[in-house]
Amino acid sequence: MLSETEKNRTSVDIYGQQYIIMGTESSSHVRHVASIVDDKMREISSKNPSLDLNKLAVLTAVNAVNDYLKIKDRLERLELELKRVKD
Repeated sequence: MLSETEKNRTSVDIYGQQYIIMGTESSSHVRHVASIVDDKMREISSKNPSLDLNKLAVLTAVNAVNDYLKIKDRLERLELELKRVKD
């Protein structure tokens, strides 16, 4: 486990581009995240082959945030349900 000031440098490949990601997450976590982003970009690109890279990146981000918000909403509903059951 890294302290808040220690940072890992992890090299990843996303959609054919190399990136160095710096952060406190483990290298395996960063590679996993990058793999999901790469998969999503390839999925969107296969359905929309004429998209330029910038539009593809924005659509990938929109999809990721949409998924995040759905999961966050589900978590909040489950936490409320759990609180009701406990009370």
